[in-house]
Amino acid sequence: MASERALLLIADIGGYTEYMRTHRMSLAHAEVNTARLLEAVIDAAGDFDLIEIEGDAAFLSRRADALDDDATAAAMTRVVAAMHRAFHRERRYVASNLCPCDACEQADNLKLKFVAHVGEVATQTIRDRRKLVGIDVILVHRLLKNPVEAQEYVLFSEDLYRAGGTAFDPVQELPQDLEGIGPVLTYVADIEGVAGSLPPLPDPGWLERLGRTVDVAGRGLPYMLGLRRTRRVASGH
Repeated sequence: MASERALLLIADIGGYTEYMRTHRMSLAHAEVNTARLLEAVIDAAGDFDLIEIEGDAAFLSRRADALDDDATAAAMTRVVAAMHRAFHRERRYVASNLCPCDACEQADNLKLKFVAHVGEVATQTIRDRRKLVGIDVILVHRLLKNPVEAQEYVLFSEDLYRAGGTAFDPVQELPQDLEGIGPVLTYVADIEGVAGSLPPLPDPGWLERLGRTVDVAGRGLPYMLGLRRTRRVASGH
């Protein structure tokens, strides 16, 4: 199995587990709302390929430029900024509907964090589905379990920092001991330092809010009737 050097990125919705712990109507709307948020994030990923939806997270990859570390870092900072802005625009859309259920009223509590790495991966195709395998795939997933207290951040590996991650400066060093891998040095950057502060969004009018309410109600109906099942949070690698 041939391998290649790749940028690996996981965009993870923070607060998702608590958000999904609610009564039936809210659970249906929580499913619809988080699906909209994930779709917005993925649509903003540019030339990164979606490898898998993992519960509340999107796992993406892009071939790294072996000859240009600055291009590698620029690609990562660009996509993080675009995905972060798209998430917050869509979150504002979701939170502005008139539905009084917990899932709609608490949508503003959802945040977006990122973990990123660059390393060697191999590709497997199983039943027409492309999967990435290798120790570096495991490593980027292990980075999701970390002691960072901030609700939104970019956490990246020493390998990515050496490959041009200084584009994320200023950063804070964070030594970690990853399960099955051992001691590693990682770096944490404030999300606004990478993506910039979000411009204020206009308040939607009453008719627009009503339309959004009808939309979430219609999309949530199949879940309430048991015709579709909610996604479960992935257990990780």
